[in-house]
Amino acid sequence: MTTTSTRHVHVAPAARAGRRTASAVTTALVTLLALLVLGGNAEATDDEGSQDALAPTLAAATGHSHPTATSSDVVVDWSRIAFEAATTDDGFVSFLGARHQAMMHIAMHDALNAIRPRYEQYAYVGRSYGADPVAAAAAAAHDVLVTVYPAQQATLDAELATWLATVPDGPAKTRALTLGAATAAAIVALREDDGTVVDLFSSTYVPGTEPGDYQFVPPYPFTFAEDFRYATPFGLTSPEQFRVPPPPSLRSRAYARAYDEVKSVGALGSTTRTTDQSNYANWWYEGSEIGWPRIARVTATSEDLELWRAARMFALVDMALYDSYVAGWDSKFHWDFWRPYTAIRAGDTDGNRRTVADPAWLSYLETPPVQDYPSTHSVLGAGAAEVLKRAFGTDHVPFSMDSTTALPANPVRSFETFTQAADENADSRVRAGIHFRFSTEMGKALGRKVGAYIAKNHMQPLRHWH
Repeated sequence: MTTTSTRHVHVAPAARAGRRTASAVTTALVTLLALLVLGGNAEATDDEGSQDALAPTLAAATGHSHPTATSSDVVVDWSRIAFEAATTDDGFVSFLGARHQAMMHIAMHDALNAIRPRYEQYAYVGRSYGADPVAAAAAAAHDVLVTVYPAQQATLDAELATWLATVPDGPAKTRALTLGAATAAAIVALREDDGTVVDLFSSTYVPGTEPGDYQFVPPYPFTFAEDFRYATPFGLTSPEQFRVPPPPSLRSRAYARAYDEVKSVGALGSTTRTTDQSNYANWWYEGSEIGWPRIARVTATSEDLELWRAARMFALVDMALYDSYVAGWDSKFHWDFWRPYTAIRAGDTDGNRRTVADPAWLSYLETPPVQDYPSTHSVLGAGAAEVLKRAFGTDHVPFSMDSTTALPANPVRSFETFTQAADENADSRVRAGIHFRFSTEMGKALGRKVGAYIAKNHMQPLRHWH
């Protein structure tokens, strides 16, 4: 089977910068996308360890110190390993990191429920009673990641060996390795040619000429991954299942209010954006498919989530993250709405007497090269939060953690609920100057629908556990 990794676009790590020289434009198209397109950080750093270390027991989890058959440690740790593998591979620039996280956690979930069926399986529906659950989960995770990241096999083999060393040799361990290989193969086969690998730097898109039409945002003369809107979702029936309604009319009061807000609080030199708002604009700037799995790791550990529940939760969260991107991309390209950068500079063309143009306006943070409406960052945050609320049975799960894009003055942020985190996640895009308020609000609404649908329709509890 041909692995998708041979078709990846590799992007060199880069610090966020505003280089605008002619010689730097071509380089910027590649090197800045890790931070600008998906809001992530291209560099693999030691930050991830410090982020998850904020959870009380994860140090023990990642140390593999005698895990039990009911501990979530193996699921939490392989989520971290998947993050590191995706970061090493392409810095989360493409959508492959989100895809591979979901595939890995689905394989782990299916393996556990082949041993003791508690929830509906997704891709693999066999049984393997008596297999060791920790070894099966680790083997499933390993085999998926080796398939999609073959260049990292040595590192992944070492991670698996460390986990297998915690499990006694014997028939249960042998059976677990066979089971892990089977569940990994099932999800890999199911996702073959699913539309994730696309031309990231589309040359077919031609901007419209009317006010409100998306225009390229310097220095990027393209839209990012146009064909990803046709990718196959994990849990939704189609990319357009929950397509959002149109944005406000350019002539409306609602548009003018959103225009004035982002023009003020999202400007590079804003005097109305507070220090804390600047802090969380940066803190949430990393990709949602990086930040929200970390939230799952921190809370699964702090709440001592049991293994089967944790495996299901991570699988559903990562399915929701991927599908939120697909649904968001569908709506973005369907409505093709301009970004604040373009709108504010061309405010005298929108037909709204309430909007005042500023031809020199710049956003606080860089604008990704894709349409404004809706904010997919907001879709992903709300989608993941919806799954987490349902998985824990409550919204009130306090947590603290840091971020790969946090400013040194504000490395850690704390939240009382998942909804509070999702709301700040969305609001950060207005403070960054890269989305209108109506785009973030509609993004949250779309995300809640995606998360609720996936949680209701996949991996449901079985009536009788065996």
